[in-house]
Amino acid sequence: MENSIYHSRLLYNCFKKLNLCRVFPQTVMKHIMAILISCFSLGYHGKTVDFEKYSPCHRTTVAHFLNKGKWDDTKLEDILKSTVIQFIYQEARQSGKPVFCIVDDTISSKTKPSSRALHPIEDAYFHQSHLKGKQDYGHQAVAVMLSCNGIVLNYAIVMYDKSRSKVKIVQDIADGLPVPPVVSYFLCDSWYTCGDIMDAFIKKGFYTIGALKTNRVLYPCGIKQKVSEFALHLRKTDAAVSLVTVGSRSYYVYRYEGSLNGIENAVVLISYPKDAFHVPKALRVFISTDASLGTREILDIYVERWPVEVFFRQTKNKLAFDRYQVRSSQGIRRYWLLMSLAHLLACTGCGETMSFEDGYAYIYGHIQEERLRFIYQCGARHVLFEEVLALIA
Repeated sequence: MENSIYHSRLLYNCFKKLNLCRVFPQTVMKHIMAILISCFSLGYHGKTVDFEKYSPCHRTTVAHFLNKGKWDDTKLEDILKSTVIQFIYQEARQSGKPVFCIVDDTISSKTKPSSRALHPIEDAYFHQSHLKGKQDYGHQAVAVMLSCNGIVLNYAIVMYDKSRSKVKIVQDIADGLPVPPVVSYFLCDSWYTCGDIMDAFIKKGFYTIGALKTNRVLYPCGIKQKVSEFALHLRKTDAAVSLVTVGSRSYYVYRYEGSLNGIENAVVLISYPKDAFHVPKALRVFISTDASLGTREILDIYVERWPVEVFFRQTKNKLAFDRYQVRSSQGIRRYWLLMSLAHLLACTGCGETMSFEDGYAYIYGHIQEERLRFIYQCGARHVLFEEVLALIA
């Protein structure tokens, strides 16, 4: 008799659509199934004891699968990337809307281990947290989202372990992307608006729209000046300054077009909120390598970067991205990969694309329904209560 506690017909059908059942043997799929069911269950915390609840194996066996199991996780990574590309690029062809490649990073905070710890968590370092305004110990992840016409999917999540720079990580991501079918944009914060990354993306058909640090150098009228210094000379009445409304907020924006260090030509927008003109901490600067766009268009497109922040919140709240208890570097990367699979299934595995929150609620409810149906069928078949209890305990 099939045990629905260890098996979900809905997830199994999703795995078949992704051809996972052909790529991986049954033993591997059994562990993936257990981990995915636990991800879509109430009270999930990313611990091996959570996996054990939905697996016929002991938690140490599931932990071994993540940490030392002999299965090729790069095949799963390739399947996820190709599936996301297929969804997003197909939407771009049908709608004519641009593809947005969105990059940002976040920290999965961990407790700093004692100097006497025998098995400290691997590849955890101190990283500067902009959210906390201080050094934070844990794993830093660089996330890459692809979106088009409201569909947002996680393309990759890569650990920054100091073996290569974040610039190199994002360059490698750009190199692996196929050229989109329409004019498209790479969206990022000020950490990633460097010439090497922008060059890598323009080769793949992506213009860059991102934030700039206020110490970047411009050449207005051929004079070398830092943005922060030049902004102090702006006046609301200047011909190049305009009042622009983005969403529900208004900004005074100065538009500069010309060269920057390492960039031959780009548009730079220097902006202040309407009620905070010349307030140093309120100064925001943006760059667009697509000079054909209007000022309002550039700012509207930059707002499309927000879904990556939503992704971080969703994965931390629902998929235990900041609570997982996996120690080995390989196990952590594999866990992140399975977390990305869960996110993809929530957004696309219900027969149509939907928001992560709606897809997660649907899969959660469906799995609960499958469990109840299993118990009901056990009763209809006159299975002894002790046997049912043994299966669901």
